[in-house]
Amino acid sequence: MKPVKPYRILEDDEDPDKVVHMLREGVDFPYLYNVSNRINLTLEDWSSFLHLSERTIQRYKKDNKHFDTIYTEKIVQIELLYKRGAEVFGNEENFHTWMEATSIPLGSVKPKELLDTTYGINMVATELGRIEHGIFA
Repeated sequence: MKPVKPYRILEDDEDPDKVVHMLREGVDFPYLYNVSNRINLTLEDWSSFLHLSERTIQRYKKDNKHFDTIYTEKIVQIELLYKRGAEVFGNEENFHTWMEATSIPLGSVKPKELLDTTYGINMVATELGRIEHGIFA
């Protein structure tokens, strides 16, 4: 499937009103598809993160529907986390490697395994802040 929309990541200086509007309106499957390609996540990954079956996600595509706000918020949170991770690690490849490695500070799990809850996403973001500031314990 070719991307329908050009990939765009939210910028730090994005108009908050526009972001809130986008979150309320919901993103569509092409947005998710483009984010997935950019940050190298599979439909199976998203199914786990969003607590939706792969079939349900495919139905959003087929019906050309926008994801509900609750799913859109998580998609955007994960998108921004990956943007931040690439900044902290210097590039996306290094961040992907870290996301797949067991992290003792995060409870001896892979950071990627925590992305199914907002709390887990925040734990990973906090750990990125520690790494950025050289605090490894």
